[in-house]
Amino acid sequence: MPGKPIQCLKATKKFNPVVLIDEVDKLGRGGNSGDPASALLELLDPSQNANFLDHYLDVPVDLSRCLFVCTANDASLIPGPLLDRMEVVRLAGYDLEDKVAIARQHLVPKALEEAGLQSTDGVSFDDDALVALIRGHAREAGVRTLQKLVEKIGRKVALRVVRDNDPSAAATRPESEKGSGYAVTVDTLEDFVGKPRFSKDRLYDDAAPVGVVMGLAWTSMGGAALYVEATKLSGGDKGAPKLSTTGQLGSVMEESTRVALNHVRSRLDGELDGDELHIHVPDGATPKDGPSAGVTVATALLSLATDKPVRQDLAMTGELSLTGKVLPVGGIKEKVIAARRAGVAHVCLPDENRRDFDELPEHLKKDLEAHFAATFEDVVGLAFAD
Repeated sequence: MPGKPIQCLKATKKFNPVVLIDEVDKLGRGGNSGDPASALLELLDPSQNANFLDHYLDVPVDLSRCLFVCTANDASLIPGPLLDRMEVVRLAGYDLEDKVAIARQHLVPKALEEAGLQSTDGVSFDDDALVALIRGHAREAGVRTLQKLVEKIGRKVALRVVRDNDPSAAATRPESEKGSGYAVTVDTLEDFVGKPRFSKDRLYDDAAPVGVVMGLAWTSMGGAALYVEATKLSGGDKGAPKLSTTGQLGSVMEESTRVALNHVRSRLDGELDGDELHIHVPDGATPKDGPSAGVTVATALLSLATDKPVRQDLAMTGELSLTGKVLPVGGIKEKVIAARRAGVAHVCLPDENRRDFDELPEHLKKDLEAHFAATFEDVVGLAFAD
């Protein structure tokens, strides 16, 4: 808004305040709203903000002593020149233990207080119910959805308390709620928030067929187990195979599938030549992009070509180069959380991400064996091990 920098100084009565600019990745560009990115460029540039001129008030002011903190959900949406002026600090999302602690210590007490409930009302919130609530309804990186659900439960419990304490309203309480009390447990959770949005993480409960591999992906929900399915439709004349992809794959992921196919062909003796190949990534309504599925796609194609299934207790992630190098990827914490949620015992990560895995909390690494691959040959030795 016009004049905001000067208003910050006026409100704090200081020349060195901490100024928070929230969600800077959602800046408007051009049009009737002007160009706030250019204004921020002058505001955040240390070489310019000592002589910052507020064009709305037409007042020059020294902002070089201010500390500006900007937040964003997606750094790729911040204009490049503006991002160059910032020191980027990436914060991973909360894991299950973090969310349970936040809910227990902050969200639940606040929700019960806002609903008018007191400790004498006998309301209880089980930790197992919080775990089920998070796993089934609130998997996003933050706690905003979890907060809404806890507040919803608080309002419903408050309604039960009012009905029970008012004889004229007690008759309006549904039969399904009578006798259930005010305890929020795993058994009563569905009465408050309905059926879980997320039912399971494994697409194949039993052994997956040939050509199917579990990958790990970073999503807006924090992390997910992402299956890659490869099938061979028909054989034809020798030559380059025809490749089709489905599942709303972005341009980067499309390139990764072609790189994976050509690398696998270089390892084979013409087994896929002339075939019509189809690669599908389930959950087709969700757009997917990024290079981290390269080793997963290549493993699925190799499984299809050799007619050997991949071990079922393994999930993998990593970018694949044309010569078979496994390159580092991001979102290791979120992907490890997804692997634990899917119940796998082994994860295959790029060798250059070893430090990222070592920095994870011990409770995330417990009962999970990490294998690090520098080349695709390392991935093959792990994926097809007996």
